[in-house]
Amino acid sequence: MAGPAGVAARSRMELSNPEYRPDPTLDRAEMEAQQREVARAAMFADDGSVDPAAVAVGEAGADGAGIVVGVDQAFQDDEAVSAAVAIRDGTVLEETIERAPVSIPYIPGLLSYREAGAIIEALEALTVTPDVVVFDGSGRIHYRQAGIATHVGVCFDVPAVGVTKTLLCGTPQQSLADPLPVETRVAIAADDAVEPVVTDDGDWPVIGAAYQTRQFPDTERRHVNPVYVSPGHRVDVGTAVDVVAATCAGYKLPEPTRLADAAADRG
Repeated sequence: MAGPAGVAARSRMELSNPEYRPDPTLDRAEMEAQQREVARAAMFADDGSVDPAAVAVGEAGADGAGIVVGVDQAFQDDEAVSAAVAIRDGTVLEETIERAPVSIPYIPGLLSYREAGAIIEALEALTVTPDVVVFDGSGRIHYRQAGIATHVGVCFDVPAVGVTKTLLCGTPQQSLADPLPVETRVAIAADDAVEPVVTDDGDWPVIGAAYQTRQFPDTERRHVNPVYVSPGHRVDVGTAVDVVAATCAGYKLPEPTRLADAAADRG
């Protein structure tokens, strides 16, 4: 999809750390070892490069508004179809769709090795450089703290956020059994399913948050569940949630991944 007139293209995305590119021919032990390396290379802290207000969708952003890219996947026969949609100030600048063969089955915790080939190609095909990439998939909320948002984020060394509809691992710090009001944030701490399991001072580290993006007025009749947000790379939990809050545009899911989902389904 070509960008609108007057939009200047920036440099294409390139892999900064190709040694971490997921290789589906590795055995499981090798994949898990590489994920641990990726987690050590990841920055789960805010480096100051992402301004959530500048990538806001559905409202005016700051002067020189930033670019947010959404990434999502679909499957057709034996192929993964990945879409990357670049948005600035609520306007779609560009859409890329790439395909890659699926060579391994779905294995919880090893999604990168099944899907990242097409995702990386879709991101490499962009002619704009994002300020942040939002993935339909986990970041630090992962058994080895290296979900697809972290793995691909580290490969490109780009700020990255993971968003999922289900919780892969970790323990919410308050009950999620009852419907939550809009904008509620509930910290997700690591538990014994996550390695390493504790911080240097012996506490469970916070690895993400449940965030309530929207809610029905009458929650006794029906309600919306929260999404699960985690830092992928170069953002902390707070900034990751702020990015999701700024890009939801009235829907449960962030607009960048919602549009990427539709693009991937179109193939």
